[in-house]
Amino acid sequence: MTAAAKPTMIEFRDVHKYYGDYHALRGITATIRAGEFFSLLGPSGCGKTTLLRTIAGFEEISSGAVMIDGKHMEGVPANKRPTNMVFQSYAIFPHLTVAENVGFGLRRAKLSKDELNCRVGEALEMVGLRGLGARAAHALSGGQRQRVALARALILKPKVLLLDEPLSALDKKMREQMQVELIKLQRQVGITFILVTHDQEEALVMSDRIAVMFEGEIAQLADPETLYRRPNSRKVADFIGTMNFLPARILSEGEQGIEVEAQGLGRMLLDPSQAPGAASGTGSSVGFRPETATMLFEGQKAEREAMGTVEEVVYYGDMTYYDVRLDGTEAPIRISMRNVFGRPVLEIGARTRVAWSPGAIVLFR
Repeated sequence: MTAAAKPTMIEFRDVHKYYGDYHALRGITATIRAGEFFSLLGPSGCGKTTLLRTIAGFEEISSGAVMIDGKHMEGVPANKRPTNMVFQSYAIFPHLTVAENVGFGLRRAKLSKDELNCRVGEALEMVGLRGLGARAAHALSGGQRQRVALARALILKPKVLLLDEPLSALDKKMREQMQVELIKLQRQVGITFILVTHDQEEALVMSDRIAVMFEGEIAQLADPETLYRRPNSRKVADFIGTMNFLPARILSEGEQGIEVEAQGLGRMLLDPSQAPGAASGTGSSVGFRPETATMLFEGQKAEREAMGTVEEVVYYGDMTYYDVRLDGTEAPIRISMRNVFGRPVLEIGARTRVAWSPGAIVLFR
């Protein structure tokens, strides 16, 4: 079954949420598919955690509707919903063992001791903690505590797992490792995962689709590649990764495409798909990612070139990032170059040729 053919698990219908005069959610309408890894991405205060809590039942909406698996959730308390949440703090009980923490939610299920131990063992196996059931919770590492929280949520077999920035307390290496582990876990259990994060890279790596939120609204909802390559507004483009912007002037629009003149790059013809957003009325610009332009070295040629001067060099080992001011422009652009064997690292002040392709350009207007 293709992703688009999967049934809907969560549906928001014109959801509004007020805290007094503060309008936290502004007409959210969207669907999340069954078995999807879905992310709510945005800066602090954009409403992503509030929206997650409306699914969990921790927040009542002011108007609209939230549906889970085809059923309206109005009046349904959190403990009666087919969801479970992993919190940012993990909420691990330090005085309990790992097994007692994982089995905590099954206390009222009236299971036999053998059945309870079996369920706990299966959950620990699922998250890679086999054999650690007797360990004291306070003796766990950050990554292990995160796995315990996941096992405790999954042991109740929810239809939807809600993840409120669960990796934010981990160091960079552990965070990257757990991103991969969560992807594998979601595929293994096959249920809907909904992640709240402010980390763009994390959302791009882990998600089937992402809703980018600003000021209580969804600015764009799409798969990671579409968000990265065809953002529908300059605001989304600026938030997702790094994007270079250059002032531009639209010369004509017709069946052949959109003819544009961009500062530093000159004239080009763009396909209408390269202008995915609506007109903003704030002037036009073109955008492109640092890796879609390249610096040419001796003997290299390209169909389209622009001259510029290196203003900054940041060396990362495998990559070097250059800030290059193209001739005739007011601000430098960022270009990323992989440090392959034999390729020199240019110095500040060096003149360089920059190759680029119209196909990598996005028009914002």
